[in-house]
Amino acid sequence: MSDSKTSSSQNWRPATRLLHAGLERTEYGETSEALFLTSGFVYENAEQAAKTFTGEISHYQYSRFANPTVAALERRLADLEGAEACVATSTGMGAVSSALLSQVKAGDRVVASRALFGSCHWIVANLLPQYGVETVFVDGGDLAAWDEAFSKPTAAVLLESPSNPMLDVLDLAAIAERAHKAGALVIVDNVFASPLYQKPLELGADVVVYSCTKHIDGQGRVLGGAVLGKEDWIKETLQPFVRNTGNALSPFNAWVMLKGLETLALRVEAMTRNAAAVADYLASAPGIVSVRYPGRKDHPQYDLAQRQMTAGGTMVAFEVEGGQDGAFAFMNALKLIAISNNLGDARSLVTHPATTTHMKIGAEERAKLGISDGAIRFSVGLEDSADLIDDLARGVAALAKG
Repeated sequence: MSDSKTSSSQNWRPATRLLHAGLERTEYGETSEALFLTSGFVYENAEQAAKTFTGEISHYQYSRFANPTVAALERRLADLEGAEACVATSTGMGAVSSALLSQVKAGDRVVASRALFGSCHWIVANLLPQYGVETVFVDGGDLAAWDEAFSKPTAAVLLESPSNPMLDVLDLAAIAERAHKAGALVIVDNVFASPLYQKPLELGADVVVYSCTKHIDGQGRVLGGAVLGKEDWIKETLQPFVRNTGNALSPFNAWVMLKGLETLALRVEAMTRNAAAVADYLASAPGIVSVRYPGRKDHPQYDLAQRQMTAGGTMVAFEVEGGQDGAFAFMNALKLIAISNNLGDARSLVTHPATTTHMKIGAEERAKLGISDGAIRFSVGLEDSADLIDDLARGVAALAKG
C-alpha cells in the first residue's frame, strides 16, 4: 500500500523529504521502510511471468533489475535532488562508470575536468581509450580551455565541483551551456557539495552522480552509488546497461542508506559548522602554507561558490610545510582524527592524496592539480569543534619540531 501523504512532497523542505519522500508501506503498516532481502520474486502464473518480461505488466523480476527497498531509496534521492529518475548502484565508482560507459561508444569523444578523483581520472585516461573513445582533459577553471575542447562534437563531459581533493569550484552553468552546444551529456559528481548544498541539474547538468558511501550513509557502514537525471535517459540508456552488467545495489545497503538519509541534514549541517571552524583555525596556525575551504573569502573561487552553493561543505584541504615528511608528521601526531581515504563520515578523517587517492595519476598530473606533497585532505566530522582544533594543534606542534 502507498502512503497518501507522499503526494504533498513537492511542498516539503529538504529535511522533511529526507524522512518521508517516496515512502511506500506494505499492508503491515510498518513505520520504518521494509527491507526486502530477496534475490528473486514469484509470479501467480506463467502468463504473469511472460507479461512481466515483455513489459506488458509491472512486477518485480529479480533484485539485479529492481527491488522494493532499492526503489524506495531511488525515489527518495530523486525527490531530494529534483531529478525525474534515479538508479542506485553498488558503489560510487559504479555510478560514474555506468553513467559514462552507457553513454559512449567507439569513435565518441569525452571531455573531463583534470581535477577528478583518482579512479575517475583512471577511467577517462585509461579505460575509455581502450574502447576507442577519445578523451580530453582540461583545466576546469579555464573557460577558454572548455571552449577549445568543445570545438569538436562531444558525447559526454565529466566534472566534479568542488573537486577532490583541492576543492576547486567550477562554473557549472557556464560549462554546461558550452557542452550542450557540442552535443554533450553533462555529468557532475556532486559528492563534496552533497545534495543539500548544490543542485547541478538546476545549473544545467544533465546527470548527477553520487558515492552514497559518503554523506548519504555517512557512518562508514556500506558502499553504494546513485545516478540521477531525466527519466528518458535513465530508462533508455542507463538502466539497460546497469541491469545487464550487474551493477546493482544490495537491498540491505539500500535500507541502511535510507536510515542514513533520515539524519543527513542534521549531520551535514553540523559537520559544515565544524569545517568552517577548523578552516579558520588552520588558516592562522604556524606551519600551514595554505587552506582551501569554499566558505572562506580567501578561496580562489569564493564568489562562484557563493552563487552556486548554499554552504561551504564538510571538506577542507590544506598544505603544510615540509612536503611529504611534514604531512606525515602532522597526520601521525593526531590522536582523535583518524587516517583514512574515506570521506563524508560522521568521524573526522584525514588523508594524504599524493600517496593514496591520487597516487596513481603521477607526480606531473598532481602538480597540474595543485596536489603538493604537503597537501592533506580533511573530511570534518561530528566531533566537538574544540576537540578537533585541540587535535589539529598536535599536528601543528609536530611541524614545529621539524
